[in-house]
Amino acid sequence: MASKHIIEATGLHKTFGSVTPAKDITVNIDAQSVVGLIGTNGAGKTTFVNMLTGYIKPDRGEIVFRGKRITGLAPRKITRLGIARSFQIPQLFGSQTARENIEIALAISGLSAELANESLARLGVLEFADMISGTLPEGVRKLLDISLAMVCKPEVLLLDEPTSGVAAEEKFDVMNRVLDAARALGITVLFVEHDMEIVRRYSDRVLAFCDGRILADGTPDVVLADAQVRELIIGETVSAAPGTGNVAGEVAHA
Repeated sequence: MASKHIIEATGLHKTFGSVTPAKDITVNIDAQSVVGLIGTNGAGKTTFVNMLTGYIKPDRGEIVFRGKRITGLAPRKITRLGIARSFQIPQLFGSQTARENIEIALAISGLSAELANESLARLGVLEFADMISGTLPEGVRKLLDISLAMVCKPEVLLLDEPTSGVAAEEKFDVMNRVLDAARALGITVLFVEHDMEIVRRYSDRVLAFCDGRILADGTPDVVLADAQVRELIIGETVSAAPGTGNVAGEVAHA
């Protein structure tokens, strides 16, 4: 029987000098799930994403995608196998139009430029096709960047802070468009995010990273209510209820 896990990461460990952002991380990701990755800066979440996508090679451990070992493969080879990503800062050709950006991504993927309109329409940015990408609003730039990652219809899509820099009134629209498109294509989504409102609303599952380890793993309601997550990641001060000695007692915002 085939595994329901599309990604299986076992014992991932990575050290940079005196810093160890990944300490024997073991986690499985279910196909077609939406997983939020949270943690403070330096907690290890981006290192985890970089190892999955080949931008960093783990010192030890194994990554398996659809039953195939991909540990240490080059990013382009991993992309061709079906794992794509976008970045916190959109990686666009700023002097080219939105359509030209998509056409470049299609060419790199060995696909026809005739698919450009379909790719732009997928996230609702076709109306911006002939505009220079460097002049686009930040929310549209984010959607265009994610469109580049989705041109080859990957099986796994990793997003690094998809709502970072996006106006508050636009962030839900960005996530709705991305996840609607991902679900229509059956894509598994992992996204790094600091906005807990986004994490709670859109995740099926949350992985909370702290000091290179996964501190908590579960549904948004469970993980975001965890006392250690609230104190170490969200930034709340969790104190004991009077006379109980219970660390999950009274909460005061820091």
